[in-house]
Amino acid sequence: MTSWLGLHDLWLFAATVFVFNLTPGPDLLFTLSRTLRRGVRGGIAAACGIGAGCVVHTLAAAFGLAAMLAASAEAFSAIKWIGAAYLVWLAIGLLRAEPKADVDGAPAVAKVASEASLGRIFRQGLLTNALNPKVAIFFLAFLPQFIDAGSPHKTFAFLALGAWFIAQGIVFLVAFAAIVAPLGRWQASARVRRGLRACGGALFLGMAARLALAQRH
Repeated sequence: MTSWLGLHDLWLFAATVFVFNLTPGPDLLFTLSRTLRRGVRGGIAAACGIGAGCVVHTLAAAFGLAAMLAASAEAFSAIKWIGAAYLVWLAIGLLRAEPKADVDGAPAVAKVASEASLGRIFRQGLLTNALNPKVAIFFLAFLPQFIDAGSPHKTFAFLALGAWFIAQGIVFLVAFAAIVAPLGRWQASARVRRGLRACGGALFLGMAARLALAQRH
């Protein structure tokens, strides 16, 4: 069935997006790390930030900016290295981080700082996603498969599919955060917490290396 925008096979689109969301990558890892440190609220902030990054990619695909990354090796490399450097910075921050403090009974100043850190998580999630040129190329290659070649509203069709992708991704990541949040309340020993942070940092470094070695297709 084809919509007035020229969209088709939306059931397959939804299923593919779900598989994409399940695939381990920087977005899922970032949401996991922030959920374990800040609970469900941290996971939601991460999910919303990642969704905001997908807005950037949706607009880029809809208005042709992603095509520049696909066509220009220089532009792709520039964004790729910026994104890899950012993932390394996140890894270093995770490796140096101290265990989270319980702020439920903290003074007002501490609670304000907690709210500010949620904003920081949102911004980190946005940059983690927006600075990954592979996501931009994915949007450019993936979305057109569900738009009729003769659609008179291709830009609006891109935006509609992008909005669907974003909404489904945020719902998935919020549900994921809700599932894994109880693990963050587990009172592990200092050695175990250091080990977990080291594993998380190593995974971010691995993602950075993978992005740095990525090639345009």
